[in-house]
Amino acid sequence: MRSDAAWEPPRWRTLGAGAVLAAVAALVGIALTGAATPTILADPGAVVRWGLPVVELVVDLACAVTIGALVLAAVVLPRAGDAQASARRRTRVTPDGGAWVLAQRTAAVASVVWTLAVAVQLVLTYASVSGRPIGGPTFGDELGVYLTQIGLGQAGLWALALTALTSLLAVAATGYASAAWAAVLALAALAPVAQTGHAAGATNHTLAVGSLWLHLAGVTVWIGGLAVLVVVAGALGRDLRTVAARYSHLAIWAYALVAVSGVVNAYVRIGSLAGLATPYGAILLLKVACAVLLGVAGWWHRRRTIPRLTSGRTAPFWRLVAAEVVLAGAVMGLAVALSSTSPPVPDTPPTAPSPAEAITGYPPPAEPTVAGWFTLVQPDVLVLTGVVSAAVVIVGWTLRLRRRGDAWPAGRGASMLVGLLLVAWASSGGAAVYGHVLFSGHMVQHMVLVMLAPIFLVLGAPVTLGLRALPSRDDGSRGPRELLLAVVHSKVAAFFGHPIVAAVNVAGSMILFYYSPLFELSLTNHLVHLWMIVHFTLAGYLFVNVLIGIDPGPRRPSYPLRLLLLFATMAFHAFFGLALTEGTQLLAARWFGALGLPWGVDALADQRLGGAFAWGFGEIPSLVLAIALGLAWIRDDERTARRLDRAADRSGDADLAAYNAMLARMAGTSHTERPSSPTEVDR
Repeated sequence: MRSDAAWEPPRWRTLGAGAVLAAVAALVGIALTGAATPTILADPGAVVRWGLPVVELVVDLACAVTIGALVLAAVVLPRAGDAQASARRRTRVTPDGGAWVLAQRTAAVASVVWTLAVAVQLVLTYASVSGRPIGGPTFGDELGVYLTQIGLGQAGLWALALTALTSLLAVAATGYASAAWAAVLALAALAPVAQTGHAAGATNHTLAVGSLWLHLAGVTVWIGGLAVLVVVAGALGRDLRTVAARYSHLAIWAYALVAVSGVVNAYVRIGSLAGLATPYGAILLLKVACAVLLGVAGWWHRRRTIPRLTSGRTAPFWRLVAAEVVLAGAVMGLAVALSSTSPPVPDTPPTAPSPAEAITGYPPPAEPTVAGWFTLVQPDVLVLTGVVSAAVVIVGWTLRLRRRGDAWPAGRGASMLVGLLLVAWASSGGAAVYGHVLFSGHMVQHMVLVMLAPIFLVLGAPVTLGLRALPSRDDGSRGPRELLLAVVHSKVAAFFGHPIVAAVNVAGSMILFYYSPLFELSLTNHLVHLWMIVHFTLAGYLFVNVLIGIDPGPRRPSYPLRLLLLFATMAFHAFFGLALTEGTQLLAARWFGALGLPWGVDALADQRLGGAFAWGFGEIPSLVLAIALGLAWIRDDERTARRLDRAADRSGDADLAAYNAMLARMAGTSHTERPSSPTEVDR
């Protein structure tokens, strides 16, 4: 019998108890809310009404285990037998590494179950929404139409395709990079699920979809990772404390994501405090209580159980983990009950919307004013989450360096925060509100993202700060610092960071974006809109980093070439703005030309105003960059001169003496070869 110090959780009993409690919570919750009550018309039958929640629970559990296992394999668990990589990275610790293989196998099995369950879920979902039992001579044909021509079915088919591809990558994963790519694809597979959740058709569609995706991502990483820790418990060996500490840091971020996105989801679906008195609200409160208990357990881990692992006392840690897994099962079950229950706020589009509201999904804003540009808000929860997370990380890194006794200029940190604030304003503030209904507002968004915010981001030197503040791993695994270095030294970063490519990307992307269907697609599809924000911000960052950055990356050109690149970009912005101001064809006409804003807008005149803004405003950051480049050039010359002076002092002006001697030899050679008299010439 094992001692208390070496105690491990009964893996399958723990996981089984969690799964059983999840099923009980889901079925009891559905029974209490009446979500499975037979309908008077078009009832699909008890098999569909009760089978669909059960299958959804299997989907959620398999999804969580898959993503949790892949994330642990990518950034938490060390591998064994990678001697060449360990030697190349000068690894100082030899890990057990057995848990990595088990986690990869767990991800492979769970991903296959996930894929099969999603396929069954598609069939049951069609039966539920169509109100007909499974089977019949035309059921297959009707299902095909649902999957290919109906939005809900198309989203489900995308989810199945992404899940199947995730399964292939999970089965084939052999290292950190392949596990990471599989995890990214698995998280992407959650997007179609979020797209079809409650409130997807309501006024707050974008807010609801974004917050639900964040909620699902946080839950799967947090709870899935916890379950996989139990699965690999027996194979951790001496890696236990290191893995537990790493997972604890990861769980903090995931828990914060779940908490914030949960509040946003509750706001969208509950509407008011009165909504908490409904069956949906009661289940939500019970789920919140369980989540709070799990948060307290995580805090106790960090305070008590993980520090005790140093002395070999594993029993308190594993017992608390086992209790967490069982309680997490209840949370997953309650989540299924919630997804099967109608929320207090109906998930239906508003009746009799205005043309602008029917097209954009939002009520039209008031006529633009100076105050409105800085007070109106249309939050993009995904971008705001990224911005706030980046701000927290920057502040945390700076404080870590100061606690360590290292200096980091406060101005750089402030510059980075200003850049992040500009990104937040452009994506969720007045620029986002007006950019959705006015071409000129969209151009303000664009220019802030590609020309203004990158200047402050680059001057903040985030990569240099991260490399100084982040600890390196000593067991061959890849943590944040290793991932950051991998990105900086990747071939993709080298290509897009090349001075010529960066300049062409900034200039060419504008033409490609605005004079192609991408522009209108970014207005109608939020994923394309997110791509636009990320792409133009990164494109501007890479270009500005070539000019004035100090972060590591591709070799920067000489200062004259940098100025040439800057002036060429300035000329292009002027040309682009001039083309818009003189244009006679309305871009994205089916959008801007059909809004019918109540305060009246000449869409073509507004487009010309946007062109004038691109022409005029684009030159201001360019002028700032030109001045900064000139100052940097002067400082570089001064540093070079001081370095040469110090070298001359150390060598006693040896270089100058050698140069003078060379001149003297050349002068002497010329003198001796010159004819001494006209007579010699005659000869």
